[in-house]
Amino acid sequence: MRLRAQAPAKINLGLALGGVRADGRHNLVTVFESLSLADTLELEVLADGGDVVVCPGVDGENLAARALAALRAHGWDGPPVRLEITKRIPVAAGMAGGSADAAAALRLAVALAPGRAEELEQIAAELGADVPAQLLPGVALGGGAGELVERFGPLPEHACVVVPAPFQLATPEVFREADRLGLQRPASELEARYDALVAVLTARSRIPEELMENDLQAAAVSLCGWCGEALAAVRRAGAEQALVSGSGPTVVGLWWGPRAADRAAAAARRLRPHHPAATVAVPVDAGFAAASLT
Repeated sequence: MRLRAQAPAKINLGLALGGVRADGRHNLVTVFESLSLADTLELEVLADGGDVVVCPGVDGENLAARALAALRAHGWDGPPVRLEITKRIPVAAGMAGGSADAAAALRLAVALAPGRAEELEQIAAELGADVPAQLLPGVALGGGAGELVERFGPLPEHACVVVPAPFQLATPEVFREADRLGLQRPASELEARYDALVAVLTARSRIPEELMENDLQAAAVSLCGWCGEALAAVRRAGAEQALVSGSGPTVVGLWWGPRAADRAAAAARRLRPHHPAATVAVPVDAGFAAASLT
């Protein structure tokens, strides 16, 4: 038996940074949105042995493997499986590719042998702050360190141009630079940002510019001049909004309204002479990422 699922990349439509918690992570308020730029995961049942995770081109510990191990530790008794990941989401790029893969691995596993939904939420939170939002792709408002998730319907029509960097930027390094620059907001500002975003997302309105600020962007630009140059290039290409996604270094431009995808595609063509990896992506929901038989 073989199952397949897409693992959509996420972008952060704004990120407000708070202080450091007792567990060493920062409080934040952010809007997660899933995109059609996605990894593909295929799960195959094995006759015997242990679980195997294969991810060509990515070295080191794989978060999807940790997800399967954690699921078994919580009592999941599915058969041994082989999980193969085809990567399209840039690695260490602020798009939660590893978290998306872990969430997709959990979806595939419970599609094969059902588990309890509350256990999945707990496992996702244990794996990392970006994983819970990716369990059910779409639009979500994140609080805490990102693990507290409130889900919403789609935003008005829009499309993105994703401009990956030709290198990686470590998330802990970006947060340390944000601390050095003193970018944290007081708790009262985070609460006000959360309430304002709830109102916008409930109304399914376009997020206004002042709520789209990414407080980690200045840290990413400080560490990596390429980010600033890419932001300027995306704005010159016609983006209505441009920002670093999460901790970067990926830069994203947004186009809103009718035929947004066509306008974004034209901008991507203009960007590719200097940014050959520029890719058009559109928002997706949980249906895009659902497990299916192959």
